[in-house]
Amino acid sequence: MKFILPTVTALLLSAGLSSSLLADEPASALPLAFKAHCIKCHGEDGKVKGKVDLLALKSDGDLLVKPELLESLLGVLEDREMPPEDEPPLQEAKRTEMIGKIKTMLQETQKTLAFAPTPIRRMNRFQYNNAVVDLLELDREIFRLNERLMRRRENYFRPDTKKMPDKVRISSRPLSKDIDNQRPEGFKGVASFPQDKRAEHGFDNRADHLSLSPLLMESFLKLSQTIVESPDLNPKECRSWDWLFATPNHPDTVVYQDTVSHEIRDRLKRLLRRAFRRPVEPETLARFASFADRQLAAGAPFEQTMRTVVGAVLGMPEFLYLYETPDPKSSDIGGQGRQRIDDLELATRLAQFFWSSIPDDPLLDLAEVGQLSDPTTLTAQIDRMLNDRRSSRFCDNFPAQWLQLDRLITSVPDPKKFPKFYANDGYRMSMHMMAEPLLLFETVYIEDRSIVELLDPEFTWQSPMLGAIYAGNFKGPHQVQVQEFKREPLTDPRRGGIITNAAIMTMTATPTRTQPITRGAWVNGVIFNDPPEPPPADVPPLPEANEKELAKLTIRERLAMHRKRKDCASCHNQIDPFGFALENFGPTGFWRDQYENGRDVDVSGVLFNQHPFETVIEFKELILKEKQRFIRGFTAHLLSYALGRELGVADSPTLDDITAKAMAGHDQMRSVLKSIARSEPFLHKNTLAASPEINDHQTRIDE
Repeated sequence: MKFILPTVTALLLSAGLSSSLLADEPASALPLAFKAHCIKCHGEDGKVKGKVDLLALKSDGDLLVKPELLESLLGVLEDREMPPEDEPPLQEAKRTEMIGKIKTMLQETQKTLAFAPTPIRRMNRFQYNNAVVDLLELDREIFRLNERLMRRRENYFRPDTKKMPDKVRISSRPLSKDIDNQRPEGFKGVASFPQDKRAEHGFDNRADHLSLSPLLMESFLKLSQTIVESPDLNPKECRSWDWLFATPNHPDTVVYQDTVSHEIRDRLKRLLRRAFRRPVEPETLARFASFADRQLAAGAPFEQTMRTVVGAVLGMPEFLYLYETPDPKSSDIGGQGRQRIDDLELATRLAQFFWSSIPDDPLLDLAEVGQLSDPTTLTAQIDRMLNDRRSSRFCDNFPAQWLQLDRLITSVPDPKKFPKFYANDGYRMSMHMMAEPLLLFETVYIEDRSIVELLDPEFTWQSPMLGAIYAGNFKGPHQVQVQEFKREPLTDPRRGGIITNAAIMTMTATPTRTQPITRGAWVNGVIFNDPPEPPPADVPPLPEANEKELAKLTIRERLAMHRKRKDCASCHNQIDPFGFALENFGPTGFWRDQYENGRDVDVSGVLFNQHPFETVIEFKELILKEKQRFIRGFTAHLLSYALGRELGVADSPTLDDITAKAMAGHDQMRSVLKSIARSEPFLHKNTLAASPEINDHQTRIDE
């Protein structure tokens, strides 16, 4: 992830830094270059623009403690965003020299930089559902999950085969009802809590977003009770029934009570280790066992007693919260924030990353004896988890959020302007569009293909309806409840991949026209993990013009006014080439050569301030030429998802290492995932003080 500080950087470089930094000066003279050329705006006479006081920099050491500024400088130099267009250009030899110097300084400061902490957080709704399903060994979800934008209507997800079928049957989120005689989603009487919102440029497992209000706490406690009270929790639905809920059968009534007491303790020991992701403390086990004994002594049936106990477990903070604690016996590498996680914490991180759930018994067995972190053992377990069908949850959760496909659900193109988007009964084609990029991601995952194929595959997935509309000859009928998608070879180089499919084009348009700025911002944020800064608050509206005048203009001409402002130009240089490159794709994602007014669509631009292009085909070729940027950006998204937090400068060496391996040929999806699970940020922690949240939650449960 790049940290962009455009105001600071632009002022530093445009003030003269670009022509003097590293000009035959020793390393210790870098702050002197600032003083010589930049203090007019950053320190002299009390001026501190961008909150940067360069007069305070006395040595290289003062700059080394500002890694975000160093990374920002490096990014704008590498992308040729600076110097600005109205400043003298920087000679390539000088630019290369400056980049090398800043990289050296950045690498020096990253050696001991603390990883950002992942605060204590609760499970989100998707994780909670999966954890209950795995804990109780259920055969279906406990409640309907809107997070799953695509439902598999047959069990084709078999990653151990490394082969996707040529044909699949699916349904889309708004249509996933009781169809094909399948059981309805969710247990009777169990209502889920509200869906967790996706973080801006992030995911719904971000720790800083997963707080717990008193109202939500009550929802969790009620939810845990309704799960165990549901009639769907029965021997047919629950594979754990015999060892967890079934009444012990012992013929000797004299010793029956002692047998039951021991049986309960054995069952609870197994249950609580799974639920709490670690061996249960004797005191905790004794507390639960004593409660069960009292229930039985009061005349409660055995099954009901175990239901009550399980309900209490599902509401416990040890089950609901994900957190890591400092180990006073463990060394702190390089300073506070680089402490190795223990094996049990590693088991939880792996399960959350690949399965969005709790660790299974094989993971806990290895972690309990301290063998999980052994490199050979860890690699074998990662392979096992990636081949497990539970990894379908990763494909359910990550790609839809990464691509921001939830925006497609609310996209409603104007039916008068785009009647072909709708069937006769008002059915939206977006339900078919949504599956195309998701099935591509699943294929790359299951078949362990190169992640670059996400940009430029040789195939796509399409239903008869979607294929006919792409071809411009759709007449119906259409598949509504269950959609059949086939794997088809791609013959049109303009199509294919996650950028130029109809789903992305539709969700980044208004109901009546395309939005190049929105599309450009999407490409920057999603594809390259480099989202632009929000627009300034004082950006004036575009000059008023009558409809007749506007009708004569192209979208490029309408937006040209923003580029004339210096404070807008830098961001538009970053956004516009990507947005206008996609202008041949109309508001519903289908090809056009001209606008409604007859003007030709102009998609030309300059990519990364150095690669000119004239067509969308050339644009896609340049994206592939710069695939290192995509690989690093995609890896950053994966790492942020795996850690449940925003990335920091300390994570950059890991991104660089994984990117280098991928560029050297190890770019298969599972190779990248394994590299993340074995990376320094994934294997280390920086914990904060325990949140009072967990204590408040425990108090409510005890009451």
